[in-house]
Amino acid sequence: MKGDPMIVRFAFAACIAASFVIAAPAQAATPEQKKETCEFGANDQKLTGAKRKAFMAKCMSNKDSPRGKPVGGSAAPKAQ
Repeated sequence: MKGDPMIVRFAFAACIAASFVIAAPAQAATPEQKKETCEFGANDQKLTGAKRKAFMAKCMSNKDSPRGKPVGGSAAPKAQ
């Protein structure tokens, strides 16, 4: 069977490529990419003036901020 070595090589190459994809750490966005993303958000919301400036400053900062209430109700129940 002449085709078998080709299939084995292809499968081996696919496994190697998959291991690189799985093992690759997430790369942080460059400042230019982050600025483009923030500008897209500001344009999408049609922000101008002081509101746009505040949005861009907050977006470009390296602070993480919560994006809403946690799912699953992890907060303690209120006493009655």
